[in-house]
Amino acid sequence: MPLSLLGAGVAGLAYASVVERNWFRLRRFEIPVLAPGQRPVRILHLTDLHLTPGRRMLINWVRSLGDLRPDLVVNTGDSIAHPEAVPALLHALEPLLDRPGLFVYGSNDLYAPVPKNPLRYLWSTSKNAPRRKTTSLPWQDLGAGMTAAGWLDMNNTTARIKVGDFDIAVGGIHDSHIDRDRYDLIAGPAPTDADLRLGVMHSPEPRNMTKFAADGYQLLLAGHTHGGQVCIPFYGALVTNCGIDRARAKGLSRHDTSWLHVSAGLGTSPYSPVRFACFPEASLLTLSPRR
Repeated sequence: MPLSLLGAGVAGLAYASVVERNWFRLRRFEIPVLAPGQRPVRILHLTDLHLTPGRRMLINWVRSLGDLRPDLVVNTGDSIAHPEAVPALLHALEPLLDRPGLFVYGSNDLYAPVPKNPLRYLWSTSKNAPRRKTTSLPWQDLGAGMTAAGWLDMNNTTARIKVGDFDIAVGGIHDSHIDRDRYDLIAGPAPTDADLRLGVMHSPEPRNMTKFAADGYQLLLAGHTHGGQVCIPFYGALVTNCGIDRARAKGLSRHDTSWLHVSAGLGTSPYSPVRFACFPEASLLTLSPRR
């Protein structure tokens, strides 16, 4: 191998693992989903931190998001990646925990990451990985920490949440990637008397998104894809690690009658600590009246 090619490879790996992996960005979207005359509402969407206790830069950046004072915080899962990460996560979220919030779990909130060939990601989704029967991460402590602050546990359930005088009907499901989603438990028309009908999930599987849309949920939030994590400039994600198409691996799009926002998330597996052409992100969604 020519030394110049080897040097380029080493430089690219260093950039992906040290620079871009820690180059956190706040993306902003306006979504015209509210009825005419309603005031704008701001949702901070967090997902896929895959937090380990030593990630001080990520912890401090998430803490800085408290300055945004969002109306609602939505966490769509895969928050931790280490048995001792719950205190670090709650420390990161502390400036946001006094805001209205809700969450669902991802598979990596229950099962610790394991070493594997990262190239396998290109031809096989993690849904095909061998099923582990025993959870290995403290997901109960994770949930208890967020619910103690008043955030709603939306795994396979529905709820109403008030943001000031703004009324949101929420339907949420557990992670379909580990077959814990039970849409039948929340199935049925979403309440039409709410100011917003919000569907939340970890993995953006089209079969579930179609059900949410059919039940009248206007805005769907998901994570899981990491935006592809390793992308090609001007081409985008190579894979999505789920059933959604590459074009919607991150960002704002439509699914049937619903708006869909998929966040590329903030972290990576500790065993694949790289990002390329896919910056780690949180999203501030400003909901505005329909035009």
